[in-house]
Amino acid sequence: MKQGLKMTATLAVGVMVGALLAQTLLQSPQRGSGKPEKAADEPLYWVAPMDPDYRRDRPGKSPMGMDLVPVYAEEERAGGEGPGTIEISPEVVNNLGVRTAAVTREALETRIRTVGYVKYDEDRLIHIHPRVEGWIERLYVKAAGDPVTEGQPLYALYSPQLVNAQEELLLALKRSNERLVKAARDRLLALQLTPEFITELERERKVRQTITFRSSQSGVIDNLNIREGFYVMPGTTLMSVGALDDVWVEAEVFERQAAQVQVGQLVSMTLDYLPGRQWQGRVDYIYPSLEEKTRTLRVRLRFSNESGVLKPNMYAQVQIHTVGDVQALVVPREAVIRTGDQDRVVLALGEGRFKSIAVSLGRMDEQSVEVLEGLHEGDEVVVSAQFLLDSESSKSSDFRRMHRESEMPAGDDAHSRHHHSEGQS
Repeated sequence: MKQGLKMTATLAVGVMVGALLAQTLLQSPQRGSGKPEKAADEPLYWVAPMDPDYRRDRPGKSPMGMDLVPVYAEEERAGGEGPGTIEISPEVVNNLGVRTAAVTREALETRIRTVGYVKYDEDRLIHIHPRVEGWIERLYVKAAGDPVTEGQPLYALYSPQLVNAQEELLLALKRSNERLVKAARDRLLALQLTPEFITELERERKVRQTITFRSSQSGVIDNLNIREGFYVMPGTTLMSVGALDDVWVEAEVFERQAAQVQVGQLVSMTLDYLPGRQWQGRVDYIYPSLEEKTRTLRVRLRFSNESGVLKPNMYAQVQIHTVGDVQALVVPREAVIRTGDQDRVVLALGEGRFKSIAVSLGRMDEQSVEVLEGLHEGDEVVVSAQFLLDSESSKSSDFRRMHRESEMPAGDDAHSRHHHSEGQS
């Protein structure tokens, strides 16, 4: 009797356990909400591309009329980074040679590349004109480009006016009329005769028929427009004397680069006929108006030319080194993927996760490029193998950028907009 009761109790316990197991097995394919669990290759839900809060459990249209984007389990587990996030094992990351760099904030140094032409320093370029009519009796310089030194004879002129002016001085001296003497001296000085010549004339009391004129500075002859025997007048340009200790280089920059150029900035220059050599100079002057046809701004550069190798009208390649005062977000240039209508970078999210996002770019130099929108300071971007990663992620990369901005604190968002406005200014 007792043995029968034990067997009955054992059977009852077995039936209860079996019922519980069966109920557990039946409920295991369902979530706590009562909905069946999605397969790994089925979307969890669909989301509007322009509104991450608009979700539906089936395909359709967003309030803006765009197709809803499916979100899969892998993307849901990707830390809330949104569609387009890919996950790669560490072995594959190592085999691809993926390298990253941090987004930093620093002053961007840019180089404006342009061309220019060497010119005389026009502050020290003198043009020689006679102040009387006459004939060139002798020409001491024979060709443009001849070097001259200060005080060297240039030409000898016969002029009846100069003869009369000398005679007036001697007549005033003979009469001992100081007022007339002073007037005669002032007239000779106005006619470009030197004080030394006047002193010698007063001492010798002898009129000279031919007067020799000398160079007032050292340099080279340019624009030689006379020969011996020429008849000249006050409006005749006889020649020019240009100094080559310093030279100007006139260059042009595009209108969009004009705001970056300032007086005093460092400039480097190279010449085709002297490969391997480089000259350092400064921005000397910025012209006040743009060229109407080319839409370029002329700038004047100054270079030292103590060796005399820089010649007027030489063709030069110029780099103007500009350094911005405003700190900017910058990334390495090799991190940027440039397409016809969009610029992108691949963001490294950590733990083998990557995301292609759209960015707005500003200025750039040899190594870095300014980012106006799309990144934050401290982000990590991929600088090698980014094209492979971008091809896997770029299908919905625009949503990724909007998703990050929606999560950014209000203070950071305001700071980003302020920085963007500074970059535009």
